[in-house]
Amino acid sequence: MNCKYFGTCASCTLYDKTYDEQLNYKIQREKERFSNLTNLDFNIIKSEPKNFRNRAEFRIWWEKDEQGEKDILSFAMNDFNKEILEIDSCSMVNQDIANLMPKILEELQSSMILSFRLFAIEFLVSSTSDILVTLIYHKKLEDDWIKLACELETKLNIKIIGRSRKQKIVLSSDFINETLNIQNQEFHFAYEENGFTQPNTNVNIQMIEWVLQNIPKNNKDLCELYCGGGNFTIPLSKKFNKVLATEISKTSIKSALRNCKLNNIENIENIEFIRMSAEEFVEALEEKRAFNRLKNIDLKSYDFSTIFMDPPRSGLDNTTRNLAKNFENIIYISCNPETLHRDLEELTLTHKIVNFALFDQFAFTEHIESGVVLEKR
Repeated sequence: MNCKYFGTCASCTLYDKTYDEQLNYKIQREKERFSNLTNLDFNIIKSEPKNFRNRAEFRIWWEKDEQGEKDILSFAMNDFNKEILEIDSCSMVNQDIANLMPKILEELQSSMILSFRLFAIEFLVSSTSDILVTLIYHKKLEDDWIKLACELETKLNIKIIGRSRKQKIVLSSDFINETLNIQNQEFHFAYEENGFTQPNTNVNIQMIEWVLQNIPKNNKDLCELYCGGGNFTIPLSKKFNKVLATEISKTSIKSALRNCKLNNIENIENIEFIRMSAEEFVEALEEKRAFNRLKNIDLKSYDFSTIFMDPPRSGLDNTTRNLAKNFENIIYISCNPETLHRDLEELTLTHKIVNFALFDQFAFTEHIESGVVLEKR
């Protein structure tokens, strides 16, 4: 990736390396980290070297022109000294976002109503070029803003949301439509503004395919924790008899149910979603506590062979780690190698690692994601 802000913009911390060099650096780092747990060869899932992010957020910066008369808007990030760095492009973002950035800035620049007290812009785009733009303000949004923002939506063929304190104005839609081709089958998703989505579409597809390719053969029913909007749940449901998926977020459960309908799973067929934390789910399984949310679900009817987990950066707590040990197979997707290593030190007391992958979702940064498949000893 050739970016003119390499070395100044703090978003890309591995700016002094080529794509393959930065990836190899992370591979060697993780091989060393996990060397006490496995000597398996890692599966490596590469990113595109540029234009790979389908989600991005930028500050908006105001500055006077050389004559000190006209206010000039620009996008802004932090530099390595945490000072404002004005930018006019970003080589990481999806090409649709990259193309839109100068156009929307020009339109905002020409309208005081649209630009006044504008603080930040968020972009979310699908592989089918469905674009959602959130404009974030330090002012109350009035009818005159709505009128001009609607005109801008039409002119740029995008969806716009306006946000301010205690305000969220959705002009046409608060989600984008995405279609992922996974193992030659199309899966449809609605990605909501302010909801969690995987930031790198191509890597996300390969992550899901890697999991599907490494599902143990004795698969019966699947228990999934931290299911989000069903990114893994829906493709995985094709490989198991039944799926029981849990998630603490109401918004994510609502999104998961909508995504099931988009994939013609009208009656949720073999998938059941439960809104509860991992800790609550363990209490329910162990019959330590009754939950009204489970009144129509017979937990004893499930014959679980596999547990699938995609936790936050903090990883698993003791309760969830102990739960996982009861399953024949564990599939663990991690966004934090440090907490993954901690969890695997415990899980490998009862299970052995049979597959390990690294997913380079965030190229040119220190960050890398991991996938591990374990079988009971």
